[in-house]
Amino acid sequence: MNKVKTASQIVSELRDGMTVGIGGWGPRRKPMALIREILRSDLKDLTIVSYGGADVGMLCAAGKVKKLIFAFVSLDFIPLEPYFRIARQQGELELMEIDEGMLLLGLRAAAWGSPFIPTQVGLGTDVIKNNPDLKVINSPYDDKEWVAMPALKLDAALVHVDRADERGVCRISAPDHHMDDWFVRAAKKSYVSCDEIVDSHHFNSPEVARQVFWERSLTSAVCHIPGGAHPTSCAPFYGIDNKHFLRYNKSAKEGGFTEYSDTFINGKTEQDYQALLGGIDAIKQIPQTTY
Repeated sequence: MNKVKTASQIVSELRDGMTVGIGGWGPRRKPMALIREILRSDLKDLTIVSYGGADVGMLCAAGKVKKLIFAFVSLDFIPLEPYFRIARQQGELELMEIDEGMLLLGLRAAAWGSPFIPTQVGLGTDVIKNNPDLKVINSPYDDKEWVAMPALKLDAALVHVDRADERGVCRISAPDHHMDDWFVRAAKKSYVSCDEIVDSHHFNSPEVARQVFWERSLTSAVCHIPGGAHPTSCAPFYGIDNKHFLRYNKSAKEGGFTEYSDTFINGKTEQDYQALLGGIDAIKQIPQTTY
């Protein structure tokens, strides 16, 4: 029942051309250590599904992404993720840009084994015009038209949580668990990085149990990486590292992603990466993000 694996073991289970969903929301609780491990790998031609942040930008800059299915790609206080902007402007990606709610419905359809979910979201907008694969259907019960949002079936989901046990029980104690449970349920396999590995008795109290959003049977593997969401936040341990994101954003105009990745990622372990930041203690000193 022990599902603990290393980041490299998890990434070794991914294959070229897979559809990979990435949990979190913009600069909040992204599985960035797993993203950095993908950046160090030879994986390519991925279809990425995400409420995107630096996860999307870095993978695009490294040439890992063939197609992107997204509702936004933002760092919040930096409205448009810099390397996503470059990839988009240069026409490097196949795109399915949809409303935030439509992406959620696509994940739910996959989780429920349904080919699509009908919605009125998108009717009369350029979402339909710019996504020819989206179909508008007639209701069998009245004369109304509906958008048939197709299932977003994932080969793998990557998410980050604050705590997990060796069996794959996961806790998200942040104010918002975003759509992570739906990414997990929409995927054939789900890989979870966590800041703390805890004993299973940790989940015995009702308060903690209410912060478990999917069954442990849906967790394929758990990777213990304290600070593994940096530079995004992971409540209650650390907030968004705005200073690092400013450095990252600046690199897009000055040194490019090669300069950034050579400094922080290429040829380095996760421990090396954190040492450049002052270590895990420095990460834990980053002020909590106010939602």
